[in-house]
Amino acid sequence: MVMVKPTLYLFIGYPGAGKTAVAKVIAETTGAVHLWADVERHRLFKRPTHSEAESVELYSRLNRQAGELLASGKNVIFDTNFNFFADRQKLRGIAERHGAKTVLIWITVPKQVAKKRAVHTPAARNGYLVSMTQAEFEAITAKLEPPTENENVVKIDGTRLDKQTVIKLLNL
Repeated sequence: MVMVKPTLYLFIGYPGAGKTAVAKVIAETTGAVHLWADVERHRLFKRPTHSEAESVELYSRLNRQAGELLASGKNVIFDTNFNFFADRQKLRGIAERHGAKTVLIWITVPKQVAKKRAVHTPAARNGYLVSMTQAEFEAITAKLEPPTENENVVKIDGTRLDKQTVIKLLNL
């Protein structure tokens, strides 16, 4: 009997690129566990500040949870920006330790499209009242480290997100 390795799905992309839309398609199609950082942050902290200490606590918990799920043979979607190479490497290491493969998905959209989606007055987004200022958007996008030549990445156009295209591009 051939054992199928569990899969860890990671994302790169601007805020507003469409990462969560793709994550939902993967979850619906494969039954993978959707670890959604925005939702978990609101569960952990009544009024999230996105401080460094808060983020360290959140991601330590999510990294541990991802490892436990992969170790139990479950596929995991880690729905957040893995815009730093070092963070992607850390998660690849977690996957490797648990016998899982990693799929890196880069959701690409023109910066102005992402900005229009992400920057707004406080509004309900993904079930939570959130707002992102232009300065916050610019700070995040300025730090994005594109995939290196050695990173195997699946590129998805975030301006043309539909379920069938995502399924086809990710071979789900």
